Amino acid sequence: MITPNWYASIMGTGIVGTAAASLPLQFAGLREFATVVWAVASLLLIVLTAVTVRQWRRHSKAERWHHADPVMRHFYGAPPMAMLTVGAGTLLLGRDVIGLPAAVTIASILWAAGTLGGLVTAVTVPYLQVTRGGGTAFGGWLMPVVPPMVSASTGALLIPHLPAGQGRLTMLMACYAMFGLSLVASVVVITLIWFRLAMHKVGEARMVPTLWIVLGPLGQSITAANLLGGVAHLALPAPYSTALQAFGVVYGVPVWGFALLWAALATAVTVRTAREGLPFSLTWWSFTFPVGTCVTGTTGLALHTGADLFKVVAVVFYVGLLTAWAIVASRTARGVFHGTLFRAPAPAPSVGVVTRFDQVRGTTQVSTYAI
Repeated sequence: MITPNWYASIMGTGIVGTAAASLPLQFAGLREFATVVWAVASLLLIVLTAVTVRQWRRHSKAERWHHADPVMRHFYGAPPMAMLTVGAGTLLLGRDVIGLPAAVTIASILWAAGTLGGLVTAVTVPYLQVTRGGGTAFGGWLMPVVPPMVSASTGALLIPHLPAGQGRLTMLMACYAMFGLSLVASVVVITLIWFRLAMHKVGEARMVPTLWIVLGPLGQSITAANLLGGVAHLALPAPYSTALQAFGVVYGVPVWGFALLWAALATAVTVRTAREGLPFSLTWWSFTFPVGTCVTGTTGLALHTGADLFKVVAVVFYVGLLTAWAIVASRTARGVFHGTLFRAPAPAPSVGVVTRFDQVRGTTQVSTYAI
């Protein structure tokens, strides 16, 4: 059965292309490679959406269960982010293939659909969480509240293509509002995750990759702050536009520092777990999209500061992203070919959210539970 977390493969693939489009270091063949990756992500979006619609029609009861499951419901944030990622790639890369007018139209449609879906998950999933409970905090809790931040970033790309005046101003204000919505919610969740790690240690090996999801809102918020600041002058006069552009750096650099701290922590925990055994699952896609947002965020800082430090680190992050994507994509393709990713794994004793999910999984035959 295809569950919402499968859309993480689209997010992880799409960010490889969009991150390359603005990378400080450009070399021959990079844009062509990025365009091919964008095309693959677009195809995956079409195929997975068609399969999901078919499942809703044939297995509506099982699909409704995803809303009730305390783990799976968080990953309804993945489909909106997948749409937004492909939309951004269409505007940055697809324009070379289908032309700018068509690219703007498709990107606008995907932005509207992804933004609407993301706002729905940002409200409904936390509502279910506080009214029905959902176990112990883990990286997946960020999934439903991060989409508005992705909308803020991709919305900034659309502002130059909107009519001057109220059209651009409305989009800019809406994007900053979604920036704040997602940022505050993410800070709350990240604090809970840190507390859980301090009190209850790492937990089950299969959940370790979800620690990397924390980099998602960090890198994406830096990206959004710099992209929005870069286009603020199209909708607002000085000194507001100047202040918003400066905000991208003033906010971005300290958060970038914390992102490096978390990346080091997540790396250490992942290496330690891998030595003891880190089984492959869809959770491994957590190694891709969050790292990709750090690439785009660092690139934004490089653009607005001119610092060689950020240029070098952006390239280093991208090399890491490419490596992770190649490994995870190949393992996923192998799992799809052999059918192992469609089978329910053997139950394993655990605590908190994992135990609750394992109990439910036996009745629904869901293959994976996190990205």
